[in-house]
Amino acid sequence: MLEVGQKAPEFTLPDKTGTMVSLSDFLGKKVVLYFYPRDNTPGCTRQACAFARHHADFEARGAVVIGISKDSVASHLKFAEKYDLPFLLLSDPELAAIQAYGVWQEKKLYGKLGFGVARTTFLIDEQGVIVKVMPKVKPDNNAGEVLGFLEQSL
Repeated sequence: MLEVGQKAPEFTLPDKTGTMVSLSDFLGKKVVLYFYPRDNTPGCTRQACAFARHHADFEARGAVVIGISKDSVASHLKFAEKYDLPFLLLSDPELAAIQAYGVWQEKKLYGKLGFGVARTTFLIDEQGVIVKVMPKVKPDNNAGEVLGFLEQSL
């Protein structure tokens, strides 16, 4: 997994409408980049809705929120519409960004080993450098923890 002080890996992925979005599009802004396992699952839904509730707070601090999972563009569109999510959801079915950020990890589910996305959040500064890594975040607390960090670092 990436560490604080490293340059955030560049990526270009489609959003919920199929529009290609690159990390470099946000140079000059803080980026809250969160990786999550799957649209419409209980934890991922709670996490996304918490980011949505605090969207104006992130904007007020000059931060853009971007969620990435391996779900399809169509899945992201339905997820965003169902829960009125105002931030970017990017589709990474080829695992390009997911692997570049080191969040494709071995997981144990119901006693079986497999691979999946480890719920992780990265804070990236205006120059594209990682300033905070939050591994194994709790869906209900993640948005608040990120806001707290942003408030401390301003």
